[in-house]
Amino acid sequence: MPELPEVEVVRRGLATWVTGRTIERASVLDPRAVRRHGDGPRDLELSLAGASVLAAVRRGKFLWLPVRLADEAPDVAPSVALMAHLGMSGQLLVEDAEAPVEKHARVVLDLSARSDAPAQLRFVDQRLFGGLWLSPLQATPDALPGGAGSSEASIPVDGAHVARDVLDPAVTALGLHAALAKKQTAIKAAILDQAILSGVGNIYADEALWRARLHYLTPAARLSRAKVAELLGHLREVMRDALAAGGTSFDSLYVNVNGASGYFDRSLNAYGREGEACAHCAATNRPGRILREKWGGRSSFRCSRCQRTPRA
Repeated sequence: MPELPEVEVVRRGLATWVTGRTIERASVLDPRAVRRHGDGPRDLELSLAGASVLAAVRRGKFLWLPVRLADEAPDVAPSVALMAHLGMSGQLLVEDAEAPVEKHARVVLDLSARSDAPAQLRFVDQRLFGGLWLSPLQATPDALPGGAGSSEASIPVDGAHVARDVLDPAVTALGLHAALAKKQTAIKAAILDQAILSGVGNIYADEALWRARLHYLTPAARLSRAKVAELLGHLREVMRDALAAGGTSFDSLYVNVNGASGYFDRSLNAYGREGEACAHCAATNRPGRILREKWGGRSSFRCSRCQRTPRA
């Protein structure tokens, strides 16, 4: 499933190619892709016709486009956002209208003309775990911007339960330490909890824990303030490194809005490196090896030497 860097790559593409344009027509090709829109596919089509895309915003893995509907005054703050959940295989692609429609295209938005930009935004989803729908906007409780790409203190109702993400400047080591001190759980479970810190998924959790030399079962409440600050720094480094590489692609399903895959998987040090020497301790007399272990219904990767199992 796409994690924060992959969704941020898509958000930046939408900000470049879609923000500021008008949705001239919305065509729902498969009603299953808009099942979260309670009033049905036809209502979504009618609501989006003539709507202006004001921004592309992300918090954690949640992505939305604040839109000004055709009947809303230009000097009034928008009331709704078009939510876009990528699920396991969702793609948002900007395409020329003449380009063949993809086999798994579910929704097509015809955009107002721009000489340097394709005419359509297509939602393509092979496995249909993702979707598009409209969600009302509400004020953020802390009066800070809702997410990356926005200066407005608003967030969709359907995303309000998600904590601020690891790249959000409002997230501090002090605040994260206070939140972790209350958790009677392993550190990996804590940083995967989207109600504590959003945007971290399995791949990037393993990479950051490897950089911090922390076993995934280390009790979250046991970490000192300094260690939490170090871990937060590594989480941010991993995310920025992945962003610079365009995200991580293990198959053809994750792509950016132009259809290109990311290549951060070539730089992974823990995830997917089972049996390889640990880069941290490869120069020592007894270098560790990367282990793959079952945890919480998924795989965790760690070094046998510098990420030792914590004492009970």
